Amino acid sequence: MSSDQQYPYGSYGTYEPYGQQPQQQPQQQQQPEPYQGHQDAYAQQPYQDAGATQTWQGDTWDTQYQPVVQPHAAADAAGPPPQHATAAALPPENGPHGAPTASTSAPPAPDAEAAPENGAQTRLTAAQRARAEGRSPIIAPGVQPAGLTAVLGLLVAGGAALGTYALLVPLVLLQAVTAAGWFRLNGMWPARQGIALAFAGGLAADAALLAVGRDNAPAAIIGTLGVWVLLTLVLQLRSHASADERMSGLMATVASAALAILATGFLAASPDAVTVGAIAVAVAAVARALPLPGVVSVVVSLSAAAGAGIAVGGPTGVGSAGALLGFASGACALIGLRVASYDYPSRFVHMTAGVALPLTAAAPAVYLLGRALV
Repeated sequence: MSSDQQYPYGSYGTYEPYGQQPQQQPQQQQQPEPYQGHQDAYAQQPYQDAGATQTWQGDTWDTQYQPVVQPHAAADAAGPPPQHATAAALPPENGPHGAPTASTSAPPAPDAEAAPENGAQTRLTAAQRARAEGRSPIIAPGVQPAGLTAVLGLLVAGGAALGTYALLVPLVLLQAVTAAGWFRLNGMWPARQGIALAFAGGLAADAALLAVGRDNAPAAIIGTLGVWVLLTLVLQLRSHASADERMSGLMATVASAALAILATGFLAASPDAVTVGAIAVAVAAVARALPLPGVVSVVVSLSAAAGAGIAVGGPTGVGSAGALLGFASGACALIGLRVASYDYPSRFVHMTAGVALPLTAAAPAVYLLGRALV
């Protein structure tokens, strides 16, 4: 009896679950000589395990037309598969209407909507909470930047009283902080080249003013500003960024350089006017940081600035005009604080723009009113 007759197809473990015998297989092809002895030796061995997987790889009907072993046959040979593999291999059971039942469907995924909401609630900024509660999202720099503004204002006032080159030291610091704070206030960070270019404009204005003297201060300041605008435009045209990015960079650089150059007005103004104006800015910034209602805080700040102008104007020779000079300097300081107030609580913005802009904004007023009143 041949091996095909001795071992029916049910021994392969493939057709047993169906309870029927396969049709007569086609005539087996003649095997090459090296396989003939292997077939005879296998045919003489008794059948040991009905569930074992056939190991003989001869050219039979089963290996020609059904090379893939059925899942239950492979399971008999390899043992029970892991639970996750079995679950992945078996199709889901369908319910009465053809939908997957709850027992075989995959476990529900985590709620994708709830997680971001919970994360957003835990990361709410003070500005977002203010919007949700119907309050203003603008956040003032606060007490600490106001204190630094007061310190820097006192340094400017003391430097002006000591002399031009003593004033130059706190002025350069003011210009550097102004350039860095304006870029970050516009959401551009890091922007080292733009900050360096704006700061260099302030230094160029200082050098030009020292070279030509206070009498020619407008020409030095306006000329430096014009040169820096042209230089910034040329550099932005050479950039490979997109058109929108180049326009944003151009506007931010020009504005930052303009502010740094306008701060040179302290160097061009009368020393007595600089002393009065800087002290008035320091007092107005501290008063504005006090926990008072909005309108009351503004009134108190302007009144304190005017009072500081009167108090400092007497010893410096400005006289009663110090009230107007102090009031104008305080108003410019409040404008600078409002510009530095940001709808996102960025500490870097508050510690740079919040510190420098009140003094920088007051420089043109100090120069103009100082020439008119002193």
